[in-house]
Amino acid sequence: MAEDDADTIRREFGEVVNMTAAELERWLATEESQSVGQKTDGSDESTGHASGRRIVELLHTKKADLTDDDLAHMRKVHGYVQRHLAQEPAKEDVETSRWRYSLMNWGHDPLKSK
Repeated sequence: MAEDDADTIRREFGEVVNMTAAELERWLATEESQSVGQKTDGSDESTGHASGRRIVELLHTKKADLTDDDLAHMRKVHGYVQRHLAQEPAKEDVETSRWRYSLMNWGHDPLKSK
């Protein structure tokens, strides 16, 4: 992967992930976090929750140590958050919405200013 592509991916990831590793770890431990998202293959954990755990690892990883697989996940996170933000519920209390909880599993709290 070209270095400028990696820089773009890291920048875009940083733009959408607005929770710190500690904030995300605390969130992932809540019932609300574990109550949302799609679970596949009989797993007890949703795709978003597993992604959140991976994001915590990525936030602790030095730039130089990021693998192509890490960068691919960072790109996936950016795409998911961008798509999901466009689906904001119109007539729902966003603070306690499944929409917000799902985004938070992916490291983005839509109620938090950067």
